[in-house]
Amino acid sequence: MTLPARQAILIVDDDAGVTDTFSRLLQLEGYTVYTALNPKGGLAIAADKYPDATILDLRMPILNGLQFMQHLRKTPALSKTPVVIVTGDYFIDDGMTSKIEALGASVRLKPLWLDNLVALAQGPTTA
Repeated sequence: MTLPARQAILIVDDDAGVTDTFSRLLQLEGYTVYTALNPKGGLAIAADKYPDATILDLRMPILNGLQFMQHLRKTPALSKTPVVIVTGDYFIDDGMTSKIEALGASVRLKPLWLDNLVALAQGPTTA
């Protein structure tokens, strides 16, 4: 059985091209998409809109993806929001990956194709 698809997705990435591409692809699939080009803006949108899931870049100025997650998890209503960190950094150390996973997020490497992006937005499935 597949769980219901997520309806509202927050994308936080400092690369406007990535944010725009991910947003357009998900909107074509019927999702409501909120975007932010910096982590502080993303946290403000999350606190206002309570998205069903977040797709987040790892390497951003001011706050990185891990720090974003730490702030997000402090808000009770967002403490369980599914988060996927998407990065082009193929050399993430195990310590950072462990911290990200401990906060309930998973890491995926860029590039992502449409099928990958939609699967992330749909969330977990169960058999």
